[in-house]
Amino acid sequence: MAKIDSNDVTDLINNFDKLKKDHKLDLSADEDLSIAIMNLVSIEEHFFFTAEKTEDKKYYDLLAGVREIRKDLLKKLVKETEGEVWCISKHLLASSMRVMEVGTKELGRGHKKEAYELFEKAYELYSLFWGVNLKVIPTKGIKNIGPKALDKNDKTKSGALSKFKDLVKKVVDCCIE
Repeated sequence: MAKIDSNDVTDLINNFDKLKKDHKLDLSADEDLSIAIMNLVSIEEHFFFTAEKTEDKKYYDLLAGVREIRKDLLKKLVKETEGEVWCISKHLLASSMRVMEVGTKELGRGHKKEAYELFEKAYELYSLFWGVNLKVIPTKGIKNIGPKALDKNDKTKSGALSKFKDLVKKVVDCCIE
């Protein structure tokens, strides 16, 4: 796990707050865009399965059109394409959406505990997307310090995903108009 100092996270939150106040950063619009991208990935999947189930190839053409729109929109959020960040980002959003949908189905079946656990995992994946794309996750100097600790001084040891989830809650406010 990458070493992340809690002071760095506090500084990051303060910097985001300043940028939001100065109207230089609108993560609420980016959050809306990320949800739209999730749905476009889902539409791609539905066109694929519809093409296969109906054996009607026209759905592949529709899939290709939606894919181009998704790619264009994803470029607005994924600025760094180092390594496989592009694909990681796409799959984090797609996985988050799918896990959320499974959670919604469990909720509909009256399985609240299972649903809440799935919703938690979906949000952790979503938060990891933001951690990667807001460059909160440093990739240099990675060393193993324990499965849940962010650094050797981390006393909570609640895990990186949990900490990124908390960070996204503090930084991304979808209610900004």
